[in-house]
Amino acid sequence: MLKKTIAIYTLISCLFTGCAIAKEEPKPVENQVNTYELLNLFGEIMERTKTSYVEEVSDKKLIESAINGMLTSLDPHSAYLTEEDFRYMNEQTKGKFGGLGIQVTMENGVVKVISPIDDTPAYKAGIKAGDYITDIDGKTVIGMTLNEAVSKLRGKIGTKVTVTIRRVNEKPFNVTMKREEIKIDSVKSEIKNGDILYIRISAFNEDIDKDTEKAVVEAQKKLKNKLAGIVLDVRNNPGGLLEQAIGVSDLFLDHGEIVSTRSRNEEDTIKYSATAGDIAQGLPMVVMINEGSASASEIVAGALQDHHRAVILGEKSFGKGSVQTVLQLRNNAAMRITTARYYTPSGRSIQAKGIEPDVTVKQAKIEEIKSYGLNLSEADLKGALKNEQETEKSDNKNDDTDEQINDKNDYQLIRALDLVKALYLYNQNDTLNLQPKKEEKTAEKGKK
Repeated sequence: MLKKTIAIYTLISCLFTGCAIAKEEPKPVENQVNTYELLNLFGEIMERTKTSYVEEVSDKKLIESAINGMLTSLDPHSAYLTEEDFRYMNEQTKGKFGGLGIQVTMENGVVKVISPIDDTPAYKAGIKAGDYITDIDGKTVIGMTLNEAVSKLRGKIGTKVTVTIRRVNEKPFNVTMKREEIKIDSVKSEIKNGDILYIRISAFNEDIDKDTEKAVVEAQKKLKNKLAGIVLDVRNNPGGLLEQAIGVSDLFLDHGEIVSTRSRNEEDTIKYSATAGDIAQGLPMVVMINEGSASASEIVAGALQDHHRAVILGEKSFGKGSVQTVLQLRNNAAMRITTARYYTPSGRSIQAKGIEPDVTVKQAKIEEIKSYGLNLSEADLKGALKNEQETEKSDNKNDDTDEQINDKNDYQLIRALDLVKALYLYNQNDTLNLQPKKEEKTAEKGKK
């Protein structure tokens, strides 16, 4: 049996070597011998494991674990996907799947939260970007692969799972969540402060660019082209499809590079460029990011930042600047392997560095300070003159009191809205200041 196993792996290595010879210079005989010896070693270890391990284990489990171990040893994002894993991944990109609604990676042997997805069990339970999951239903995740940990977090809809969370400067605590069918409404928008469009993108799934474009067009129509600016919120957005990140960036860029991907072969570099036309026509724009903004979110933020099209506000992003290619294999399985790195238009690598915001704003609580002193204004003084331009109190006040109360809990959003408004007013004043000068020049030309 051992000889048969060794013969199979030797045949596989010969096939791979034959493919390589067709494209590359022949490798030294010593390297080939080492490869054969290692493959033989693998066959020997597998055979001894089958006969000596305390419990019976199948060839399928051993080989799949070996393949996954080979890929996961390269980086946290490369992995072997079983048929179930591959199906789950495809469901995620379509915006509908079952589970907790949490994007995770593996770091230092434990599961690290990249970000919870809006309005999911993980989000409602208060799970935060940067949290570490050390135990799932009382079992430690140390020693598990990322796929194994994720499979334990998933489960039948309606069932519960308890995870142990470690958070910086806090004692470990348990959180119990009920699994749900996750339906992601990835784009939400509303008008803030009467004339600012707020767009929230929670993940870059299919048709995000179309939904974002629709939000801008409808806002312009509703406000009769009196839109003051746009706040694009990609906080806690774990990323998604590259083409959607490019599409969203292209909406607000009129020209130039959006992102490039570079593999180990220089000739394989791909550059993606914007097409003519800015849907917002140059209106002030702020992009909100935080440590949960990863991958596709960082591409959008980096592109708009490098082109000086938007002000980036918030906290440094996650720093996932690598490209994964999914290759379908036999038996409906697949492998996800890192093939390139992302670079912003100015040539910055996002990997392990992230996007630094132009304006750093930490999330904070706002508390109104009430004054119980005697505060008087001119209008309160006896015999004060009335303002001759004062009219009856208008009933057309902005009905956004409830909106302001809700926004009070989001300090970063308040700062973003204020910044957009300030940029809009500055641009308006700048335009007004230039107008008389143009008229004066015209008059002078007429005199001449």
